[in-house]
Amino acid sequence: MNFDRRFAAAAALALVAAGCTPTDATFGNSVRQTMAAQVVDPDPQYDNAIPTTEAAKTAAAVKRYRSDTVKQPDSIRTTDTESGGPQ
Repeated sequence: MNFDRRFAAAAALALVAAGCTPTDATFGNSVRQTMAAQVVDPDPQYDNAIPTTEAAKTAAAVKRYRSDTVKQPDSIRTTDTESGGPQ
């Protein structure tokens, strides 16, 4: 008898949950539209040839990295040292 109550309760909960499911045919279209807008063209066609990379430069950079002799970049100043306040 306890099993019958569990079965009836499970069936009732299934019916209640079925009423909560969306029935709109366009449900989720906005998500699919946004996702499609963010997908990159899988087969792009370029007017100019894609520049090739030089494996020798890459190999030399990896070798310097592994031997801890990385070239230090030139320093670049991005801000002035002067005050911007009124004088």
